Amino acid sequence: MALLTELTRAEASQALARYGMQLLKLIPLEQGSVNSNFRIETDRGLFFARIYEEQPLSGALAEMQLIRKLQQLGVPTPAPLEPTDPAPVLASGKPFAVYPWVEGEILCYGRVTAAHLIELGKALATLHLASAALGVLPKGRFGPEGLQERLGSIEQRLNPADRELSEAVTQIRAALTRYTQRRSSSVPQGIIHGDLFRDNALWAGTTLGAVIDFESASHGAFTYDLMVCAHAWCFGDRFDLGRVRALFEGYLQQRKLEPEEYEALVVEGAIGALRFATTRISDFSLRAAPGTSPKRDSRRFWQRLAQLESGALSPLFADLQAQFA
Repeated sequence: MALLTELTRAEASQALARYGMQLLKLIPLEQGSVNSNFRIETDRGLFFARIYEEQPLSGALAEMQLIRKLQQLGVPTPAPLEPTDPAPVLASGKPFAVYPWVEGEILCYGRVTAAHLIELGKALATLHLASAALGVLPKGRFGPEGLQERLGSIEQRLNPADRELSEAVTQIRAALTRYTQRRSSSVPQGIIHGDLFRDNALWAGTTLGAVIDFESASHGAFTYDLMVCAHAWCFGDRFDLGRVRALFEGYLQQRKLEPEEYEALVVEGAIGALRFATTRISDFSLRAAPGTSPKRDSRRFWQRLAQLESGALSPLFADLQAQFA
């Protein structure tokens, strides 16, 4: 995806001076959908830099502070560097941060194994267990209310000829209302990553080197976060039951689910599918050049929703509940 902010060498040098380093090389990175990311070579070594495109300064600073705390609590994530003075760092007028560079691979779907998923599940449980030491975070902008607002914004931007997208928005809106009404407020909640897709995990073999990109971190249901991972890591043309089992077994080794959490998995998974169907439209379909297909297709999440509604995962969930009772 194209960068949203074209960072000049002069702007990067000025921002990096706040960290006491000199720029040698600036390399834009394609990864990411809502932020602009860069590989930065400096006189102090190699770093990762980010311009926060959607978050206000207060949100970006809160995310950086959260990541520092999570690293202290054992979550495998690189903490952002502190500037040499307390004033916020900006680039092109937007929040700017520098992180240590973590060597690691982003795995394609075909390379993901059960061993990877067990480690991922453990890391996700470690993140959730950190909630007790963090207090309550704000609710995220991708909750049902925020998604309904985003759907309204999409409708305003749609070309009258975009009938397929218009119909998709109407269907998402109706399904989101239906599943929000079924959602339980009593399931355990705390900090969630909210977007732990394959491009937000770096690997060295089967060792998880880093969980990255806490842009969507917020207060929410742990089961929602677990089902987002199932969507992201365990779905090809359908849910791979072996993958889902490995993910859950890794998680359940660290943190057991309450009975009401098992009951909530399908509903939370449905809301997760609708969340990403929505943002695939806003972040990719609306930005695609005329006559071209979006890089990421919202319809893939309708397939996930249909699988959940058909009961494809329900027998597995019942088996895991009995196994880890």
